[in-house]
This record gives sequence, C-alpha cells and structure tokens, in this order.
Amino acid sequence: MIREARPDDAADVVALRAVVHPYLVRGVESTRKMIAEPPAGEDWTAYVAEVDGRVVGWVSAFRNIATTEPDVGEIALPHVHPAHRRRGLGHALVTRALDHVTALGVRRIVTWAQPDSVPFARRHGFTPSREVRYAALDLRPAPPAPEPPPGVLLHPLAGLDPRRVHRLEAAAADEPSDVPFERVTYEYWLWDVWENLGLDREASTAVEVDGELVAFSLVKRDGDRMWSDYTGTLPEHRGRGFALLAKRAALHRAAGRGVRVAYTSNDAANAPMLAVNARLGYRPVASQWSCLRGLTG
Repeated sequence: MIREARPDDAADVVALRAVVHPYLVRGVESTRKMIAEPPAGEDWTAYVAEVDGRVVGWVSAFRNIATTEPDVGEIALPHVHPAHRRRGLGHALVTRALDHVTALGVRRIVTWAQPDSVPFARRHGFTPSREVRYAALDLRPAPPAPEPPPGVLLHPLAGLDPRRVHRLEAAAADEPSDVPFERVTYEYWLWDVWENLGLDREASTAVEVDGELVAFSLVKRDGDRMWSDYTGTLPEHRGRGFALLAKRAALHRAAGRGVRVAYTSNDAANAPMLAVNARLGYRPVASQWSCLRGLTG
C-alpha cells in the first residue's frame, strides 16, 4: 500500500533510512516534526510504502522555496528496503510524488539517485547532472581542540543571537548546485535550522574576527552520530583557514558530547571543502547524483 506519511511513522522511517542511507542523520523526533509541521509555502508531503503493516519505502515531494529560480519542485530521497525491491514499490512512490509536484505547477523537478539507481531515474524522465559525495569520520579518539590564531574567537552557537547566525549563513552559503539558492527568510531559517530538534548548538561553532562572525560549522545529531549540516565562510574571508578551524572545533565539541561518528557531504565540484574534509581525515562512504526533469505545461 502507498499512502501519505503520518507522524507516527517516524521511527519506522528512521529505521528504514538507517538501512538504505546509513550516512544520513535525522532522529525520530526530528523526523516526526518534519512530517507533522512542514514549512509554510512548500506544499510538502511524503508517502510511504507499507507491506504487512511495516514501512518499507519513502519519498517526499515539495516546492522549493529557497531558490532564485521560480517553479522548481523536488522529490527527495525515494528509497525502498532492499528486501522489497523489484516489486514496483519504487515506481509507485515516485509516481505519487511526481503527481504531487506536477499539480503544483512546477516547470522543473530535482531528485537524487545513488549510482545504481540512475537507470531507474532515467526511466522516469530524469537526467543525471551533479555528483554529491558523502564521507565519514570516526571521532574515537576525539580530535584535539584547535588553537585559534590571535584575535580569532570560537563561539558555540548556543551563546549567539540567532539573527547573527542567520545573516552569516545567508551571506556564506554558495554550495554548487543545480538549483541556485537565495537568502531564505529568517522565519524559514528558524524552522529549518535553529529550531531543528537535531541541532546541537553547543557543538555547532562560529568564528569571530574583529567582532564579526566570519565562518561557522553546524552540527545536527542523532544519538552518537552527527551530520555536518553546513560549513561556510564569508567570501571576503576565504583562504584563511576559517572553515577548517570552525569544523575542527565543532568536531572536537561534538566528540566531547558523546558523538562517535561524523558524516558530511559535498558537491564533487566543491574542491575547497573536499580538501578541508580530506585534511580532517574523512573517508568516502557513498555518492549520489542530482537528477533533473523538465515539465511542459
């Protein structure tokens, strides 16, 4: 049975994701909130495949409201448990998701596929575009605390005004992508980042120089696993090692708070952050391809 996801599905959805995408970190309560309280304006929905009362498949579909391009829809993380594949469940999930975003009047749809799922994406009208690389870092033993240079301060996000952090992220965010991002509203950012139940504000770290926040690294966690949600530096302060400093500090603090493994991702064209992660000791664990499909109305 294919049906709309319910908040009570959260534990099953997280368990399924741990099997198919173990490098993606989102806890049960955070997933429950995502299903129960999607952001205004996205027309977000999700569907699950259910077999004998057990959730074995998932996909979400929504309008992208954080892009400079109009009428972009997204189909996120379509996946089916390995034991239930080749039974048409993936096709049924993607069809429901396509119907939803098409009804929103979008002109372009973005989705993601693991390398072995690219043929499936092609059969549904999508063309592979960009590679995203996932990596993991063992935090045992805990990485040492970094020593900031003179005049540079490191702050946990817990002690900062969220509006300062929002301004920093909005000015620093320029990860390569098929869909160019714009500065999201403060209200949307509060929902997506600051009030996210998985955000560890004590481990997440910002770098301050001469009273200005110039770099940051966000930590979202589920138990002893964490996700480096975003690490960035203001364009005018790049090339000075601040992203590396922020991420080292965040990893050190997260390890001290019980995190044992850290995951992250980067566009394959983002050479600076790939270099940062290599210096930190991350090892590749997976990749996905963003895939595009145009619609005509």
